[in-house]
Amino acid sequence: MADDPFPNWPEIAPPLIPFHGEAPAAPDWFKWAIAQEPERSLVPVNGADIELLTWGEIGKPGLILVHGNSAHADWWSFIAPYLAQDYRVAAISLSGMGASSWRETYSFETFANEVHEGAKAAGLYEADVKPVFIGHSFGGAQVFYAAMNYPEWMRAAILVDTGFGGPPPASEGFRQPQARTQPNRVYPTLAAALGRFRFMPPQGCSNLYIADFIARRSLKRVPLPEGEGEGGGEGWTWRFDPMLWGKLDRSTMTAIAEKPSDTPLVHIYGEHSKIMLRHSANPTNVLPARTKSIVIPDSEHHIMVDQPLALIAALRAVLACWP
Repeated sequence: MADDPFPNWPEIAPPLIPFHGEAPAAPDWFKWAIAQEPERSLVPVNGADIELLTWGEIGKPGLILVHGNSAHADWWSFIAPYLAQDYRVAAISLSGMGASSWRETYSFETFANEVHEGAKAAGLYEADVKPVFIGHSFGGAQVFYAAMNYPEWMRAAILVDTGFGGPPPASEGFRQPQARTQPNRVYPTLAAALGRFRFMPPQGCSNLYIADFIARRSLKRVPLPEGEGEGGGEGWTWRFDPMLWGKLDRSTMTAIAEKPSDTPLVHIYGEHSKIMLRHSANPTNVLPARTKSIVIPDSEHHIMVDQPLALIAALRAVLACWP
């Protein structure tokens, strides 16, 4: 999540500026994980090509992982390999993000279908049990929508730091995301683009090697209008559709809490998440009362960045004894 999708959130310095385009040092566990390259493919869904990453053997119980707003499937590339020994694991990039196609309009229904079609294409329904859907942040909202409307698609759902109702209001010093009308900025060099990457909602980052990995895979090469830059007139820009928020129909989520569903739910969230601090103060809780909760200590909203090993441990432990 980068550039200015939330231009009025408090400013936190982009974490990768000091590296001038060089990759920060990474620990061995992370190097091993990203060396486990997934199979990459595109799945056609309602006129768009959806990016699909897969790990593990078909026939094992399935997991499908869904990223947050303006993110992409590779946010899970250092998490999934630690699950793939026991599971067939898939991750998709929702339309308008990652290497997936952009659409003229977006909806929760469309996103739910993309997740389902990705699960089918990954062979997750060839196991003896239905897959578990797992979503972070905005992706968690899509998983929740699917769980409420299409419980037959899954045997359980795990939400990772998923809040509902949008960002804090102006009275708390914030404003709602603005529907953008301009394309993403094009940067003349990779270093310049990486130097603009930051997390939304704003937070610091102690695991800079993860921020660098995510940021590099958030970018693509495009022609530079001025004809300057690396590669003979090419620059770098973000892969997400900057107009997505304005093109997203959110009306179907308004009455979602009223829908009955027996889908088992777990919510894993960060101890210091700004999203969840506001969510907990809201007297109206969208999540069913039966939802089980797990708190990850010393983590903000982006748990896979703040506490990746703790998230892996939490997922493995939950899946070993639940649902």
